[in-house]
Amino acid sequence: MKKNIFYIVLGALLLARSVCVEAQQPAAKVPRIGFLTTGSASDPLNALSRDAFRQGLRDLGYVEGKNINFEHRYAEGRAERLPELAEELVRLKVDILVGTDSSAARAAKKSTATIPVVFTTGANPVATGLVASLARPGGNATGLTTNSPELVGKRLELLKEAVPKVSRIAFLMPADSATIRAMFDDAQGAAKALGVQFQLVEVKPPTPDFEGAFRSMIKERIGGLVTEGPPLISLNRKKILQLAAQHRIPAIHTEQEWANAGGLMSYGANRVEPYRRVTVYVDKILKGAKPADLPVEQPIKFEFIINLKAAKQIGLTIPPNVLARADKVIQ
Repeated sequence: MKKNIFYIVLGALLLARSVCVEAQQPAAKVPRIGFLTTGSASDPLNALSRDAFRQGLRDLGYVEGKNINFEHRYAEGRAERLPELAEELVRLKVDILVGTDSSAARAAKKSTATIPVVFTTGANPVATGLVASLARPGGNATGLTTNSPELVGKRLELLKEAVPKVSRIAFLMPADSATIRAMFDDAQGAAKALGVQFQLVEVKPPTPDFEGAFRSMIKERIGGLVTEGPPLISLNRKKILQLAAQHRIPAIHTEQEWANAGGLMSYGANRVEPYRRVTVYVDKILKGAKPADLPVEQPIKFEFIINLKAAKQIGLTIPPNVLARADKVIQ
């Protein structure tokens, strides 16, 4: 009996010691992801992107508030605020900085040389200095790019097919963007092959005069419009679509969200899916991978969307052969 009591007491003491040791051990650190965006928290595209990002992490086993946390910072269209917001996230000692566009990614990378930076960008990450090369990024940044300079020429081709009589097409872009200007220059060969004049129309930040830009297009007898998607343009999507419809100028844009919002056509990579894909980079880095060793991913699928309601609004009939090429037709 005494022997049994001894073992019972010994077992109880060992159990108590084990519980005490466990209680003294610090809780596992929950990683924090800093999310930096040039745009607004209320932008529908940003809302879709956030949802895709969270879903991507859930698919990988991460649950917000349990084994991962987020810190969101939005510049609300004021790119000059990005460095300050990036430094704020660095002071919070986030484990990874996610830059959701080219400007945000550059600000994130400039703010730290040690915290990993994961980006989604529509610009060329090599040309903008984010990485040394797509295959071997080097440094502390990697991610995904939807950049495909040849897409401007492709949009020209689709617009010309949709509006065969068009002879002058404008390219709307921020006045301070060397990257977007390079896309315009690269597309001149495609414009020449199509027999159209491709003209530059610039708007100046921080308060772009889009009404003046469209008055200039009317004065120049512009018959079509191509846009790219830097923040200054995408954040003013509603205004640009309104003016294009008001002046009855057929236009083609970058992603489906433009066509969904009333634009005539869009052609480009899906801009929401990269936010789901970028979570793979976040997962790998949290598990010990280095950004320098993770190649930058590029899009392999592009979507062509046509909005027939928008076509009717400006009195345009889309040729059957162009409709047949669309991935989606909005009635």
